[in-house]
Amino acid sequence: MRYLDRLQPLALLVMRLALGAVMVGHGYHKVFGGLQHHAQFVHSLGLPAWTGYLSAFAEFFGGALVLIGLFTRAAAFAICVDMAVAIAKVHLHNGLMGEHGYEFPLALAALAFALIFFGGGAIALDHVRAPGGGKLK
Repeated sequence: MRYLDRLQPLALLVMRLALGAVMVGHGYHKVFGGLQHHAQFVHSLGLPAWTGYLSAFAEFFGGALVLIGLFTRAAAFAICVDMAVAIAKVHLHNGLMGEHGYEFPLALAALAFALIFFGGGAIALDHVRAPGGGKLK
């Protein structure tokens, strides 16, 4: 099964594309259609309203960065924190599989968590920007 090791860059690309596309889709409507409304919603959860702006930007711009593989680890960290807060403040009381449950944000957080530690891989702009993917030698 060692031949599968050579496909790891492809697996990281698929992870990035899936997470990035979903996050850009979720963030787009918040950034370009209801930023103030989202900030008010976040404030109604007991968080400062300005964190709603952080959340929307983390989803849209973080998703775009993950999608192209630029600053992947930092963007994935922002997305992971965003999803953790979404689970804790919005979805947790609905259970894992209930309506508006936390299964989907948990899956997104898991993808983001993996990208924090693995990086964007060889098929990413991070690899072009810093050859070697920032690995410690």
